[in-house]
Amino acid sequence: MQVNTYLNFPGNCEAALHFYEKTLGAQIKFIMPVQGSPIESDMPPEMASKVLHASFELAGNTYMASDMSQDPASGMKGFAMSISTSDPDEAERLFDLLAQGGQVTMPLQQTFWALRFGSLIDQFGTPWMMNCEQPAA
Repeated sequence: MQVNTYLNFPGNCEAALHFYEKTLGAQIKFIMPVQGSPIESDMPPEMASKVLHASFELAGNTYMASDMSQDPASGMKGFAMSISTSDPDEAERLFDLLAQGGQVTMPLQQTFWALRFGSLIDQFGTPWMMNCEQPAA
């Protein structure tokens, strides 16, 4: 059995995947637009350039994504993508990259459990948590 996270973007899926490719080293494996798909005639014309289905790999994990959100106005809720690293400098670098054009919900800072922890919603609406654990004693 395999379990994958499926991200439903509010119309900016392809831009988000290219951003993750550039900033995080994600590898886009597949992008299928609505245009040219079997459901194109069932979709409003403004959906033609949107992503029907995509997949990408990040840090050895496979994720899927689309612009087929049931309610784009409600945003992405109920989850967060979580990045763990043992290097505080790397945590700060990635956090700053993901925060570009987004909203920091908790600044990256030392906590009782981590050398650095912070959270944000990136410019595409995806919630992220960054965790840099304390070294084992």
